[in-house]
Amino acid sequence: MENRIQLNTNLSLSRIIHGYWRLRDWNLSDQELLKLIEEILELGITSFDHADIYGNHTCEAYFGRALALKPELRKKMELISKCGIKLNTDVNPGLDVKIYDYSSEYIIQQAEASLKNLGTDHLDLLLLHRPAPFFNPEEAAKAFDQLKQSGKVLNFGVSNFSPMQFDTLQSYLDLPLATNQVEISVSCLEHFENENIEFFLKHKIKPMVWSPLAGGSLFKPETEKEHRLHSVLKEIATELDVERIDKVMYTWLLKHPVSALPIVGSQHIYRIKSAVDSLKIDMTLEQWYKIYIASKGEELP
Repeated sequence: MENRIQLNTNLSLSRIIHGYWRLRDWNLSDQELLKLIEEILELGITSFDHADIYGNHTCEAYFGRALALKPELRKKMELISKCGIKLNTDVNPGLDVKIYDYSSEYIIQQAEASLKNLGTDHLDLLLLHRPAPFFNPEEAAKAFDQLKQSGKVLNFGVSNFSPMQFDTLQSYLDLPLATNQVEISVSCLEHFENENIEFFLKHKIKPMVWSPLAGGSLFKPETEKEHRLHSVLKEIATELDVERIDKVMYTWLLKHPVSALPIVGSQHIYRIKSAVDSLKIDMTLEQWYKIYIASKGEELP
């Protein structure tokens, strides 16, 4: 399986993406983070997923400081960020509740803040972080156009959008949205049930996938469903002659023709390598369905 995938005519990403949601929890120095980035690039992972709010608005600047120690690495990577969520934290002291802000001013403001924090002159991809009940697609389109024209953002997409929400925004844009970042795992089949998978296939959209390992819940199963899945994953790991069930979970995602791009959010290089190793593993259609059926808890109709 190829280590890169084309999302549109001017954007390709590595098939495995590294994510930085928990970067501040890793307690790495700038030099240690730089070393991790270099090791990840050596594995063939060139795409790095961020969001303005990660780490209470600190993770992008943390990454940017490490990258500044070796700025030539920027040419070897694709930087992705997300915006739109305003949290009631010290960054927005006037807010009483979390809100979504997709005004053109705020989208542009946050994109420019991400550029400053990451220490780069452009983002390869900017995503709207979550669908909003109060959403004016004309505002998003206006921001996208200005950011594109200025060269500050090269491509745009969304995260956690339904097919209708994706289509609605797309109808206001001249350029195609590059991707939709959604949660899919052997334990989360939501997008097989809400017609998003069919939508992706119909429009040849390659989804980015967050929490591809179900938040780690299957390594220490507690619920009936988790025990059921864990048992099947162990069985198939033995059949595939792999030592870790995470490789089976990644292989299950990568097998599907929707061409998912899993986001690996770990600081441990052996765990990141497991995802990359999964590109070389295949499973039978029966094995794929055994996992799907174990997750559903019932036979196919």
